Amino acid sequence: MERRPSEAVPSITISCQSLTARFGDVTAVESFSLDVRSGAVCALLGANGAGKSTTVKMMTGLLRPTSGDAIVAGHSVVNAPLEVKRRIGALPENLGLFDSLTVEEHLQLTGPVYGIGARETAERTTRLLRALKLEDFRSTYASRCSHGTRKKTALAMALLPNPDVLFLDEPFEGIDPVASRFLRDLLASLAGRGITVFLTSHILPIVEKLASQVVMIRSGRVVWNSGAEGSEGRLEELYFSLAEAPVIEELEWLGSRRS
Repeated sequence: MERRPSEAVPSITISCQSLTARFGDVTAVESFSLDVRSGAVCALLGANGAGKSTTVKMMTGLLRPTSGDAIVAGHSVVNAPLEVKRRIGALPENLGLFDSLTVEEHLQLTGPVYGIGARETAERTTRLLRALKLEDFRSTYASRCSHGTRKKTALAMALLPNPDVLFLDEPFEGIDPVASRFLRDLLASLAGRGITVFLTSHILPIVEKLASQVVMIRSGRVVWNSGAEGSEGRLEELYFSLAEAPVIEELEWLGSRRS
């Protein structure tokens, strides 16, 4: 998946400018501002309900911001959401698969959506199935695939159009250690080829090893950005102090026995 040689990749691939999402009286994301450089792996961390998925939906053109804007791969998510979608790949939280299609059929249908010819789509499909170890499942319907296989299928769909930016919502959730290690190495390799990776995750050890930039969000607001201040191996400590404090509940009845 070589980069397009004729296109210059900007030094800042993602630039969010006061992104805000309100649903009635509820503000899910407020004044979210962030710059991510080309080839970076940026991780967005936060508790459930902090606004991570809403932020990703705005950045990928799936949800129009209430106010603010984001420039992704040189295009505005407000003014040119379709162009943004043409330049990115996305692994959504729900994976976006069709139960009645096979693994291979998902990839075969992805190419034409991005204007890729049948021959090139077939070649990329074969290479992705091999690279992601999906060859044995190419004729398996999505409804019969394990969660890990479904996730790799959705990832293959995101990679097929050779995106400038890859958005991944909880990519390491629900997959086994081998698949997790493979995915971590793959994302590092993609970043090395100039693809910007933006992901959400709750798995701090993986984030600490993989991400070159870490952003924490709490109640829809950025509370920390490692682009401005390094973590220096303190990610877990920072997360619990800034994003989500652990709740300690005394369960005195556990471990006790009636006499």
